Amino acid sequence: MPKAIWKGAITFGLITIPVGLYSAIEEKSFRFNQLHDKDKGRIRYKRTCSACGEEVSYDEIVKGYEFEKGNYAVFTEEELQQIPADSVKAIDVVAFVPLEEIDPVYFQKPYYLAPEPTGLKAYKLLEQAMTDSGRIGIAKITLRDKEHLATLRARDGVFILETMHWPDEIRQPEFEELSKNPEIRKQELDMARNLIENLSDSFNPESFVDNYRERLAAAVQAKVEGMEVAVAPTKEPTQIVDLMEALKASVEATKKKAGEDADSKKGSEKGSQKARSA
Repeated sequence: MPKAIWKGAITFGLITIPVGLYSAIEEKSFRFNQLHDKDKGRIRYKRTCSACGEEVSYDEIVKGYEFEKGNYAVFTEEELQQIPADSVKAIDVVAFVPLEEIDPVYFQKPYYLAPEPTGLKAYKLLEQAMTDSGRIGIAKITLRDKEHLATLRARDGVFILETMHWPDEIRQPEFEELSKNPEIRKQELDMARNLIENLSDSFNPESFVDNYRERLAAAVQAKVEGMEVAVAPTKEPTQIVDLMEALKASVEATKKKAGEDADSKKGSEKGSQKARSA
């Protein structure tokens, strides 16, 4: 069982549910170390003081907020821990809302919440009640010296807590180009709608794979086996000259693919029927 990265409780009203917080994602990207080209030694970084040039140990480091150039408000870890937070050891649920009311731009990082043995019944009760209501919880939690807004929702019998950005952390989209309004012809809009319709489908996450990571894994394996890494030429994206023609071509291509997929599915079904009758 993975180790909890935080322990506390879900609180709503007068109910308290002891829980542990666990990471819900496992990063699959390749991580490269920096090496010295000459002898392949790892590159190390030292903590040095910009004023005196000395190497500094962790117990000599304090935190400073630069309120103006070159001037800092300095805090020790003890001072920071004394600043009160409403959600240091609690996931404080303050409201229950429909999920569709939340813009995905707010979402940050998901975690699993598992109950402690003493909180199992209350955990299951809240999970069932929230599932029946069709609503999710809006909560606050303090992680790594920062208070987060978060959502709490049930999925397959387990609670997922997803940290969120605060509203004042979301930048306003200010792009000069978007103030222009080019003329969009009805035929172009109709073609674009047809293209969307042809590509419409149910979301099936298992159908998506990280192709770049697979190619990178193959390249790493080739290096390990002492082979040369073959580099495929990069195809430059086609520049759109005529939007209407590009839309027409896209619609035709999606129609063709949809037909091929349908034929392939029929072929698979016929093969299965023959196998069953044999």
